[in-house]
Amino acid sequence: MCADMPDYKDTIFLPETDFPMRAGLPAREPAWLDRWARIGVYDRLRDKTGRPPFILHDGPPYANGHLHIGHALNKILKDFIVRSQQMMGKDARYVPGWDCHGLPIEWKIEEQYRAKGLDKDEVPVVAFRQECRRFAEGWIGVQREEFKRLGITGNWADPYLTMDFHAEAVIAQEFMKFLMNGALYQGSKPVMWSPVEKTALAEAEVEYHDHQSHTIWVKFPVVDWELYQFNPDLDPNGDWAREEHERAGVTIPYDSLKTELSKAAVVIWTTTPWTLPQNRAVAFNYEISYSLYEVLETGENSQSAPGDLVILADTRAAPTFEQARVTRYCKVSPLTDWIVNGLTLAHPFRGIEGGNGEWDFDVPMLPGEHVTDDAGTGFVHTAPSHGDDDYQIGLKYDLPMTYNVLEDGSFRPDLPLFGGQAILTPEGKEGPANVSVIKQLAYAGALLAKGKLKHSYPHSWRSKAPLIYRNTPQWFAAIDHKLDDGMGTYGDTIRQRALTSIDQLVKWTPQTGRNRLYSMIEARPDWVLSRQRAWGVPLTCFVKRGAKPTDPDFLLRDRAVNARIVAAFEAEGADAWYAEGAKERFLGNDHDPEAYDQVMDVLDVWFDSGSTHAFVLRDRADGAADGIADLYLEGTDQHRGWFHSSMLQACGTIGRAPYRGVLTHGFTLDEKGNKMSKSLGNTVAPEEVVKQYGADILRLWVAQSDYTVDLRIGPEILKGVADSYRRLRNTMRFLLGNLAGFSEAERVDPADMPELERWVLHRLAELDDTVRQGFDAYDFQGVFQALFNFATVDLSSYYFDIRKDVLYCDAPDSPRRRAARTVLDILFHRLTTWLAPILVFTMEEVWLERFPGEDSSVHLHDIPDTPAGWRDDVLAAKWAGVRRVRRVVTAALEIQRQDKVIGASLEAAPVVHVEDTDVLAALRTIDFADICITSAIVTTADPSPNEAFRLPEVPGVGVVFEKADGGKCQRCWKILPDVGTHAHPGTCARCNAALGG
Repeated sequence: MCADMPDYKDTIFLPETDFPMRAGLPAREPAWLDRWARIGVYDRLRDKTGRPPFILHDGPPYANGHLHIGHALNKILKDFIVRSQQMMGKDARYVPGWDCHGLPIEWKIEEQYRAKGLDKDEVPVVAFRQECRRFAEGWIGVQREEFKRLGITGNWADPYLTMDFHAEAVIAQEFMKFLMNGALYQGSKPVMWSPVEKTALAEAEVEYHDHQSHTIWVKFPVVDWELYQFNPDLDPNGDWAREEHERAGVTIPYDSLKTELSKAAVVIWTTTPWTLPQNRAVAFNYEISYSLYEVLETGENSQSAPGDLVILADTRAAPTFEQARVTRYCKVSPLTDWIVNGLTLAHPFRGIEGGNGEWDFDVPMLPGEHVTDDAGTGFVHTAPSHGDDDYQIGLKYDLPMTYNVLEDGSFRPDLPLFGGQAILTPEGKEGPANVSVIKQLAYAGALLAKGKLKHSYPHSWRSKAPLIYRNTPQWFAAIDHKLDDGMGTYGDTIRQRALTSIDQLVKWTPQTGRNRLYSMIEARPDWVLSRQRAWGVPLTCFVKRGAKPTDPDFLLRDRAVNARIVAAFEAEGADAWYAEGAKERFLGNDHDPEAYDQVMDVLDVWFDSGSTHAFVLRDRADGAADGIADLYLEGTDQHRGWFHSSMLQACGTIGRAPYRGVLTHGFTLDEKGNKMSKSLGNTVAPEEVVKQYGADILRLWVAQSDYTVDLRIGPEILKGVADSYRRLRNTMRFLLGNLAGFSEAERVDPADMPELERWVLHRLAELDDTVRQGFDAYDFQGVFQALFNFATVDLSSYYFDIRKDVLYCDAPDSPRRRAARTVLDILFHRLTTWLAPILVFTMEEVWLERFPGEDSSVHLHDIPDTPAGWRDDVLAAKWAGVRRVRRVVTAALEIQRQDKVIGASLEAAPVVHVEDTDVLAALRTIDFADICITSAIVTTADPSPNEAFRLPEVPGVGVVFEKADGGKCQRCWKILPDVGTHAHPGTCARCNAALGG
């Protein structure tokens, strides 16, 4: 610039804002939290009347530790939904809650007792329960603050707790509905049992880990064979059997069949040797081909000997003999299913020394569809007390149940050979029982082979110790019992109602959730309701002394008794059940206390959380008018947990699902896709992310992720999220800076705006549909991606880049500048409200930068309605063509810049050759030089010369570079012929006019 040339820097309208590029979120976010609490944002939103409700019912986290990244993912997703529904015109209430009862808390208190040398059983049960309550209260306080720090909105002042007195009363009341409608019964069947925790567990409390088990191949000697399948009166001479025998190709002569089979043994395979003393049958499958095999030669240390005859599935013979170190064998004869069905076996311990006759009984062969030849031998050892398939076979064929295993996982003291031996120790390690059984089998000559197998095995998700199936008296809810409760719209049984609800009443996000829950409920057994613990809501029922569970008067069903229990729980909590004189108090004068026993088991905690719809949705003023939630949202593990238990519980008490929608999210993994583990050092704690980046970065990670699958997180991923955040923040800073001083007097009607501004309004109309549909579909990744691309590509890299010249250099009353500022104002209101459910702190900061005030908050506003008239598909098609040509121009100029031919695009005046006549005509209706940020431009239909720059993806467009002619305007830096011919030295006509020339 010449020394005497004026400096026009102060005449340019550069952005003015105090909004910093460095967010400083970790330090600043707590102040916004305090502010929201001070001005009562959540409560003020509840004052907006006449809005349709939207109820997301919170699945209660467990009150026993700091939050992990899965908690953060879950609560942030819920917050996205609650806030977005609120800002789209709903009354979106959110009542956070906690699961407070159950074994994890009880286990912690027991650990404290053990550390002090105290015995839990010597402490009064009410005192122990009070310690559990205090423990839960402490962690609720911690977790509440941790959730609030993530920016989660909700009724934090009045959450729901399953240990509140009213909640405990309602849980008991809901249980007693099962008592009254006939679904409740006491049964003795095998259930998942934790010897370490000495209680039954539901499937939802079980996780599967690799475990090394003993595997054994055991011989059950054949002691008899009869044609059980056929009526001897119809076939007295066995003629049919002889014909079938010959037709099937059995090579053992029919008359000697029984003699030959009596020398053989059926071989079973099992990974639970400790269950052999409880064996009562062997199962086979009619669809499997079996044969009689003879051992011809054995290897070193084989348990078999030449001449041994064994019966195996044909497909399992080779692997079985290999395991048994049998080096040569032959198939003696195939055996038909009616031959196998007619076998009677001896228990392997029959006649064993020291057995005292415990196992001197016959073992029947029984058909079972659960038997396969995928592994093992094609035969399944059946212990009805220790497996569900075994139990079902036992029911069908009236097999005896055994009670050999005690609650601590040891054999009953008087069991011969094995009395008192532990299957699992109190520490969850393997006890001596398995090895003892294997040794006794070897002594008895019944052990064909043994080995070890690493496989997936059930463990308690609390103690992490292995589990066993154990037969024990428990309380069950019968899910196939016909309920006479007048609520049969969707079926007469719990299972029918649940399956109908899944298909007809619930929207699943993603849809795969439907299939998962449907298949689980379709195949599940009755619900085990009882737990042999202390911290929980008791099974509030009484049983008649001396009566059998099958007797009609076994359970006391008295509405007056039930009412007294509920009233006491409302006033005193569930501790009232354990108070001295409780039985007499509840039975009153109507029943003899000596005639009844009080049940002291506690309810499965999944019944607690499954009942929350009653004391939250139904009973609270901020619940749901019809007691049904619009949405339940949890991780995929809750198909067998909360979604499942809530479905079963509600179908038993209100006749249908307690929710209209279910959304599931995946688990959190590290950056390499590995499961997070403290031992691996790959965990990501929400608290650490918040300290380093701020909660908005964690929220943005959730928004950028596909939550329907497992999500990865780690340092590098978070760096990428932070970079996206900075780019978005830059967009918002541009808006704020260029809206300084904007007033309604500047506003321009869309009809009077230039086409570029109307194109932006069209994009906003498109985005409004995308955002609203995305929020309604809970597609936050889709919403954020659309907004991020719009903000960084359509705005920052295109519209803002083009309109900087107008915003900075046009006169304040310029129609173009007023139109641009009007569009910026419209953009501000939409971007802040569209993004507010996701970036709760940042959008509040942006809002307050423009609209300060003690009562001001973006979260008190709805997303603005977008006029349908803004949508202009014809205009959009035109400008799509303009943008395609512009891409070629900017690419051509970039090469010139890289080659240092020019320093800025304003030094260029390119010639653009366009083959498409419609596009060319469109370019000539606009100031294409402004769009390309050049000082001049020429568009022509002439064919592109060879030296023209082209982009393969934009055919029919060629650009020839030319430098701009004229002088450089000292105010706007355009190079124009008229520069220097106006009153203000060194200016172009536009800048001269802006300066009042």
